[in-house]
Amino acid sequence: MDGKYMKILPSPDNKFAITNLLFVNPYDFNPLPRHVLIDDRYALSISTFEGVPSGCVYANAFHRNFAQLQRKEACKITPYDPNQDNVNCYIGSMTIEIDFLRRGTRANMEIKAEEVAQHFKESFNNQIFTKGQPLCIIFQNQFLSVTIKEINNVDLKDLSLDNPNKAQRSGSNDVRGVLMKESQILVTKPNDSTLNLKGSQKNRPPMAIIQPDFKFEDLGIGGLDKEFSAIFRRAFASRIFPPSIVEKLGIQHCKGILLYGPPGTGKTLMARQIGKMLNAREPIIVNGPEILNKYVGQSEENVRKLFAEAEKEYKARGDESSLHIIIFDELDAICKQRGGKNDGTGVGDSVVNQLLAKMDGVEQLNNILIIGMTNRKDMIDEALLRPGRLEVHMEISLPDQNGRVQILKIHTAKMRDNHLLAPDVDIDELASLTKNFSGAEIAGFVRSASTFAFSRHIKGGTTATVNEDVENIKICQSDFLHALEEVHPSFGVSDAELQLCVQNGIIPFSDNIDRILSDGSLYVEQVKNSKHTPLVSVLLHGASGCGKTALAATIAMNSNYPFIKLISPESMVGYSEMSKMNEITKIFNDSYKSPLSVIVIDSLERLLDWVPIGPRFSNTILQTLLVLLKKQPPKGHKLLLISTTSQKNILQEMDMLDAFDAEIYVPSIKSLSSIDIVLKEIELFSDSERSYAMKSISKEIQSNYISIGVKKLLMIAEMARQDDDKVSKFVSTLLMEPSMMAKNKY
Repeated sequence: MDGKYMKILPSPDNKFAITNLLFVNPYDFNPLPRHVLIDDRYALSISTFEGVPSGCVYANAFHRNFAQLQRKEACKITPYDPNQDNVNCYIGSMTIEIDFLRRGTRANMEIKAEEVAQHFKESFNNQIFTKGQPLCIIFQNQFLSVTIKEINNVDLKDLSLDNPNKAQRSGSNDVRGVLMKESQILVTKPNDSTLNLKGSQKNRPPMAIIQPDFKFEDLGIGGLDKEFSAIFRRAFASRIFPPSIVEKLGIQHCKGILLYGPPGTGKTLMARQIGKMLNAREPIIVNGPEILNKYVGQSEENVRKLFAEAEKEYKARGDESSLHIIIFDELDAICKQRGGKNDGTGVGDSVVNQLLAKMDGVEQLNNILIIGMTNRKDMIDEALLRPGRLEVHMEISLPDQNGRVQILKIHTAKMRDNHLLAPDVDIDELASLTKNFSGAEIAGFVRSASTFAFSRHIKGGTTATVNEDVENIKICQSDFLHALEEVHPSFGVSDAELQLCVQNGIIPFSDNIDRILSDGSLYVEQVKNSKHTPLVSVLLHGASGCGKTALAATIAMNSNYPFIKLISPESMVGYSEMSKMNEITKIFNDSYKSPLSVIVIDSLERLLDWVPIGPRFSNTILQTLLVLLKKQPPKGHKLLLISTTSQKNILQEMDMLDAFDAEIYVPSIKSLSSIDIVLKEIELFSDSERSYAMKSISKEIQSNYISIGVKKLLMIAEMARQDDDKVSKFVSTLLMEPSMMAKNKY
């Protein structure tokens, strides 16, 4: 049917305006179309009213503005069938924005989005709508303006009444469509509106906060699958549900997460990459020290600015507000314990107070998520760590075997893709060799391996040049094995210090030595395998120089535990009591980050500053050790403590022996046959010289009992090795030792 030109008349009454229909005389169209085009551009639905003069059309103010009819006396009206342009002309989902018709109106009533959506569908069923079209409705005796923001159409052939989402075209955004009872209506409001809009309809599409098929490995983060699952469940899961469902549960979203753990485990890397995993506004990333300012009140103002956008949007949109994420790196720099800093300014305390007020103050925000990163959780004010603030505490610890495999694959991915990784490289073996390596240390380990490959393709000489076959460079398994010798984990084995303790090796001068090593290995296996004893402490005691330290270090190194540390007086020369206490505590805390750990505490009496004159000892260090020796490691972590002392009676007086689960006596050399075994092991003499030396010693001693430490014996032997007549020198020096002529009194 061809169009006809008709005169435009304003609607005579509000009852016509709120129908969103054009009205014509019943005799102007036969048959009457359901929809028409105005000037071949604007689609509207139409109805009849006998009071309309023939050749005229009633159009309300919204129609006249929308179709640009304000200055026209007549317009072309053409019957319109939506199917002629597009088969998918029926609305699957539509977003509408509502507000008070008179801007600035304030009403105390609460408007529920579900009820508005239902009222809209009932009032305008089978009408045609265009994106950007304005109209008016009456809801709860209030005139509301409505703007069509988005239209997504469906194909009726595939549309299921049970599941209207099924036929919706992903990512579609249509110009116009016909409203049905099955259509979904998403109701929103402008940011600056005073309308109190609550909740959303049950069938609102879930908010896609996390990108689909997201993997941390895609961002270069490995070994954190378990941690991310827990973060998603506690921080993001509730946010993908419609606000009405969360409101019915009577809960609030999680507002804060604290990620803590050793340096280099991926906390800051996660902060840098977290924006890529979220379908939300860009997170605000703040380095802790950036907040502080020298001007009075400016630090607190910097904190307030971080929350300004979230506050503005929450006031405007309420629970429909989008998620605002603020990430604090090095949180401990600005959130130290209040009252602990006496600098006279009080800036640190004020910053903490301001942050507390914004996170969980009188005017609560439910559209923020704070993510804090630190490796010093103990320094953060405890008020920040309670529920309602940074309530989710997630430890980002050292990666396990599977985590190290993931991280190694990430850092060798380009090598593999470009065929620069040799076929003999075994990632699983490398992962088992890099126990207690953090993610950053594994990255350094891979870089070190690549340097060994580079060195094979560099010509020597005064000027280093690259070989012509550089294109054939390959990173081999041997390169990685060499890298292990120069890249060591911070939470690993103190190999150099332990090797110094056993530089002369273990000499089995009696059956007792084998027994001690055997018992030590049993304690190692007990800690590793037993479910009932995650902490075992053993005390090796004996005379000075009898080899206690060497035996303790040997037991520790033979355990093959990933974390082995030595606490010795030599490493704390010049430390104050407080510094010693902090260092000892730090080593114990570091051990709790590893699943299996050994700590060797050498010369307990010297560590305690004990001297017989006085007597004098450090009660501060004593109490620290008493607590730490009995402190159970965290769940899933196991610790073996091996201590040595040559003053067992002193420890008895200090009530320290009760802190140990077991004691092992380390004897001195008490027979000539043991001396003979030592001399044979160190190859000081030939067989004839050794036989002569032993006969000379046996002839001179006046008792069957001797007592000399193996350390002292080795020292005498090495000194005699430098003399021309080493046999005579060894015998004479040994016989001068008082302990050789007295009974063993230990």
